[in-house]
Amino acid sequence: MQHSFSYEKKKVIQALRYHFVQKREIKVMIILVNVFAIVSAILFYTKKIRPEPFLLGSFIWLMLMATFWYFLPTSIYKRAATFKDSFIIYFREDEVRLENERGYVEWPWKKFTKFFESPHFFHLYFDAKSFFIVPKENMSEEFLHELRGILNSKIGNK
Repeated sequence: MQHSFSYEKKKVIQALRYHFVQKREIKVMIILVNVFAIVSAILFYTKKIRPEPFLLGSFIWLMLMATFWYFLPTSIYKRAATFKDSFIIYFREDEVRLENERGYVEWPWKKFTKFFESPHFFHLYFDAKSFFIVPKENMSEEFLHELRGILNSKIGNK
C-alpha cells in the first residue's frame, strides 16, 4: 500500500494539539488547574477568599491553554522542515518506507510503539516524544479500512 501526501499547516497544528492533549501528564495538569480554578471561583463567589487566588487560577488556566493550544504546536510546526515536504509512504509487510525527493527512510514495524487516529491523521509513535503523522486526506474509505487493519495488526496499542 502506498500513499502520497503533503501537509496543511492548520491540520498539522491541530494534530500537534491532539498529541499534547493525549499525554497523561498534561491531562492531569489540565484537570488540576481546572479544579483549582473552579474551587477558587466558588470560594470567591461565596466571599471566603479574596479575588487574588481566583485571578491567579484564571491566569494559570489561560496560560496553560494558550501554551498547549497555540504556542507549542506553532513553534514545533515552524521548527520542523518535515511539514513543508511532500512524501510517499509505503506500508509493506515488514516495514514502513517514507520517501521524498531527497531520499528515503525505512522503519521496521517493531520500531513503532503505538499509534492513534485523530480526525485528519494517523499518529505513529516511535516513543513517548517521537512520532510521525500521516494525513488521511485523499485516502479512500477502503484504503483507510485496510490501513487501520495493518496498523492494528503490526503496531496495536501496546
